[in-house]
Amino acid sequence: MWLPVLGLLAGILIGLTTRLIVPLDYANYMAIATLAALDSVFGGVRSALEDKYDNTVFISGFFTNTLLAALLTYLGNRLGVDLMMGATVAFSIRIFMNLGIIRRHLLVKWQRRRSS
Repeated sequence: MWLPVLGLLAGILIGLTTRLIVPLDYANYMAIATLAALDSVFGGVRSALEDKYDNTVFISGFFTNTLLAALLTYLGNRLGVDLMMGATVAFSIRIFMNLGIIRRHLLVKWQRRRSS
């Protein structure tokens, strides 16, 4: 469970301490790749709370989701279709669903500790 959280914190720390400037042409790709990465992180935390976490599945899913999202955005730009919007909605829904499930798991654990 800690690998996704540590990766997220390391990424935030690196992002805050470096002066990396993304060109405007690549902003859409970075935005959708970030959403895909966050979806993978929250999915990893969720699976760890459900005792189903597998490091290989997490890492392969992280890179596959991120690359596929960037490729879909690129394809949409080349075709003149806003595929990024569909991917944004899909990843956002998945992030909020995972976050809700994580919240419920943590609340149940907290209530069990409090009652015993």
